[in-house]
Amino acid sequence: METVELRDAASAREYLLQGLWFQRALKPVAATVKPALEWALEVASSGQPLPPVGFLADLGAIAFGTESGKLAKDAPAIPGWPVGAARNYEDFLLGKIYADWTFERAAEALRRYAGHDRAKGLAYVVQQFRERANLGGVELSPGVIRGLLARSPEENLREGYESLERDGPSPLLLQQYDDLTRAARRLGEILGGEDVIALEQRTALADMGAYVAHRQILQIAAKFEARLPARPVRPWAGRKEVPTRVMDEDQYPVGGYSSISNRGSIESLLHSQLAYMETDEGPDLFDVKYVRDELFFYSRDENQFLRRRRVFVFVLDPSLAEARFKDSTLPCQRIVLVQALVLTLIRKLSDWLSQDALRFVLLFPTPAETWPLLDEAKLLEVLLIEQRARRSVVLAYPGGPAGSIPPTTLDGAAAISDFCIQLARTSQVHVLEIATAPLLAEVEGPVLHTLAVNSDTPKLRDGDGRPHDWIADDAFDGWVEALLRILQLWV
Repeated sequence: METVELRDAASAREYLLQGLWFQRALKPVAATVKPALEWALEVASSGQPLPPVGFLADLGAIAFGTESGKLAKDAPAIPGWPVGAARNYEDFLLGKIYADWTFERAAEALRRYAGHDRAKGLAYVVQQFRERANLGGVELSPGVIRGLLARSPEENLREGYESLERDGPSPLLLQQYDDLTRAARRLGEILGGEDVIALEQRTALADMGAYVAHRQILQIAAKFEARLPARPVRPWAGRKEVPTRVMDEDQYPVGGYSSISNRGSIESLLHSQLAYMETDEGPDLFDVKYVRDELFFYSRDENQFLRRRRVFVFVLDPSLAEARFKDSTLPCQRIVLVQALVLTLIRKLSDWLSQDALRFVLLFPTPAETWPLLDEAKLLEVLLIEQRARRSVVLAYPGGPAGSIPPTTLDGAAAISDFCIQLARTSQVHVLEIATAPLLAEVEGPVLHTLAVNSDTPKLRDGDGRPHDWIADDAFDGWVEALLRILQLWV
């Protein structure tokens, strides 16, 4: 929708002061004026068109939990604002905000912010909502808002209400509220999934380069997942398998106790058998029954559940710095597609192989010269924050969280091969080397796959060194096919 520019300071003051009275989540009082104007100043200073201040006050009150969870019953009637328009705003826009799951998650993330970051986070929410709803706004000088912040809140409220009684609401203000209501009626969700994750992982406040990369990775990963089947894929015929020894701690009984017997450990003893213990000296009845195997124990079902140890190692070669290249046939840079592919693999394998003991290791080998993939490593560290908290994902890069991985792992191809061989002694290990020109050699134990990204379509070789070809309609479909083939080789 159209963006209106207010060059006249008097008109801008009227737009702001009258808007303070249009908030409905809280009653307009002196305590609500300063936060609303501070949020408006952050939005205007970031270069965005400014929505009505009353809408910003409502959005901030709901997001930060300063309202009671329902609309203010004692909100005053606004002279000149039709009752039907006010009711539509409350029902269609504020009602949607209260019920929308994306805004609820965004609000939870915003409440963990502190200081000025709260205003910046709310300004980000306003920007994403405006873009999704195709809303305009008002462009005005931030200096007008600073001037109002320097005055007392009571004076601002009094002047705004006097303007409403004397001149009626600004036609521009009424039009803005009508536009907001119509946008809410046609909009599915307030924010996108990638917007919520950006707030939760704080990349919404990062510099523009990191924010754009983070957003593109999430969007490409969502496209990848949409093209994959919902259920686990069928394993690729003839793929290389490596049997591994199952450790004792990977076996455990399932279910409850199935019967009672006269054999068992002291932990499974029936509590009622303790009644045979006597205080007199000498062997008591409990000891006699124990010797005669007459005590009763709970016994479990003898079925055993075997849990496989599986480790997936991603080796992101320093040559991937050359993949910071945008092909005309692809929606983004190759390096972004690589990170989205790794993220999707971890998500789908965690979902499809949830019965196995999974571990994902991301290795960034250190070259002889300056290491070029620091930004990509830090970005993956943020994207995989939940998996890292569960300790199912470990990242190793210079200066990063090494976890349980020794620093020598980053020294070169030989150290990486030795590390994978050590893992293969107790786990089934699959290694995926991603590079413009793969260098790792096949070793006994781990299954090595390579993905070359030296063109707009990746080239995959499996554990036996066989190239995998597929027919794709375009370059992006080639990436989807590569992802699907890797899953067929690993599931």
